[in-house]
Amino acid sequence: MRSRNLLFIPFLSCLIFGAASANWQYSGSYVGDGWYQDDGSRFTIAFRGGASLANGGIKNDVGSLTTEYYIDPASGWVVSSEYYLACKDGGGCDTFVYAGVGNIGDLPAGKDFSSLSFAAGASVGWTVPNKPQWRIELGWDHISENEYNVSPLFEGELELEGGDVTGVSVLVQSGGVQSSVSTDIISAMAFYDFYDGLQKPMRQAIPYVGFGLGYADSRTVLNLSDLYGDLSPSVDLQNFGKLDEYGILQFYRSEQTSANIAALVAVGLSYGISDGVFLDLGARVAYVPKIKWALTNEDDTRQRDWFSAQNVIYANVMLGLRFEF
Repeated sequence: MRSRNLLFIPFLSCLIFGAASANWQYSGSYVGDGWYQDDGSRFTIAFRGGASLANGGIKNDVGSLTTEYYIDPASGWVVSSEYYLACKDGGGCDTFVYAGVGNIGDLPAGKDFSSLSFAAGASVGWTVPNKPQWRIELGWDHISENEYNVSPLFEGELELEGGDVTGVSVLVQSGGVQSSVSTDIISAMAFYDFYDGLQKPMRQAIPYVGFGLGYADSRTVLNLSDLYGDLSPSVDLQNFGKLDEYGILQFYRSEQTSANIAALVAVGLSYGISDGVFLDLGARVAYVPKIKWALTNEDDTRQRDWFSAQNVIYANVMLGLRFEF
């Protein structure tokens, strides 16, 4: 046993000698006589959190989906065929006439996407040797659920064809939604810190700018309701829900994932509170081209695009800590 322990002595000696002669604890190159030239390079790690404001335009992605409408010529009140039949059975709809068929896919959105939520993120990176004003970072940002709740979802003038009133254009409303989206962005960014020298000054605000590209993964949840009775008559849509006792289609809760290339810019201030520790207050703006909401059937084997948010802008204001060593 004693001879086996003696075998570790040469190994430990190598470790001690290697640690003593290595320059891993210094950023730079060995000059001589125990001196090292600091080139300003540092390993960085950062954590942040704050608020996120999301904005985007909503686009109707229904495509071709026709339904029938009835109109009261005196008042101009328009109802879907489902509501007309229910009203006819109960009486009081004698003044309504058949207005024709219209495509729900031609209706504009009733409201654009705008929501406030929370954001958090983390990054690892490196300051460039001999040019430490430049930082290269690989980052992750999570934007928590932004809600998009609106009724009606689609609303506008719709031209109807084949009715008793020729060439009529009527105001039509369709559907209501309770929906949400959460987004994760993996990014590669370059930052420039505005200061002189090889070491960041302490107790001083240092402005910075940044830019980069990323991969945005967005998860949407869609709860669609047929509030105006124009969706329930569609045979195709009955794959995405069940008819209740009143003949109204109850849609399944649907989830969808969208992947996009994101563009990012950043501005902010850092403040050195101790050697290698910085407070960071910054704003990051991420551009995501498209986020989709889709209907899915009960076992998620079929889906149908319903609407999307176009040219989404996430503006995140976050406070964090950055460590450089």
